Amino acid sequence: MAALFGCEEAAAWRSVYEKYWDVVEATVKAKKPKLLQLDKWYQEELPALISSRPDKHVTLSELVKLMEWKLTRGKFRPRLQQLAASNGEDSVRKCSRKAFGLLPDVQAAVTELSALRGVGPATASAVLAAGAPELTAFMSDEAVESVPGLTPVQYTAKHYALYLHKMAAQSAKLNKVDPQQDWTPHRLEMCLWAMATATKQQLPLLEDLKLKGSGTEQQTSDPDSDQRPAKKLRAS
Repeated sequence: MAALFGCEEAAAWRSVYEKYWDVVEATVKAKKPKLLQLDKWYQEELPALISSRPDKHVTLSELVKLMEWKLTRGKFRPRLQQLAASNGEDSVRKCSRKAFGLLPDVQAAVTELSALRGVGPATASAVLAAGAPELTAFMSDEAVESVPGLTPVQYTAKHYALYLHKMAAQSAKLNKVDPQQDWTPHRLEMCLWAMATATKQQLPLLEDLKLKGSGTEQQTSDPDSDQRPAKKLRAS
């Protein structure tokens, strides 16, 4: 199957987007019972909470729950959740408020959030995507690995900048050919995660999808099986 990221047809992307929650539910049935509840919170409730505040920010409890969502949706690293919970309430509010205030300078915002314990570029991107989906995208392993030229994944600000640049460019391309013009980097991440997850779990939900405009083949290998040297845990 052709890789989704190289597809130039908005209709194909929308077909994947419309199957997002089906993929989440299938994942819940497979091995992650809490994912549906957490994903609904992250995709719907948290953005509404952030947007309702005069000065956008997140609270400590929201950061901890966001970390739980991130680790449930992707690779589970329990130590990161403990580190996130060790931050002070005032620190989280102040730091996230400043980060949202730095937008549209996404890199500066990521750097600001990365000052919090347990927060690296990936978690910082999740915070920002919840409050500014038109500017940012969550740095999920599944999405990054679906973008040509970005493997292996590196949890650095530089790697995130490369990823976001390509995601923003692709969403701009889709908005030029799609009358609805509602594509954002965040929405593209949802599509790439759904496609990669459906492929990995061999779900039949997207098997009939035909993609045009891509010159590369979809990578279906399990990213967790890559042979990589052991390294010290770092915030992501």
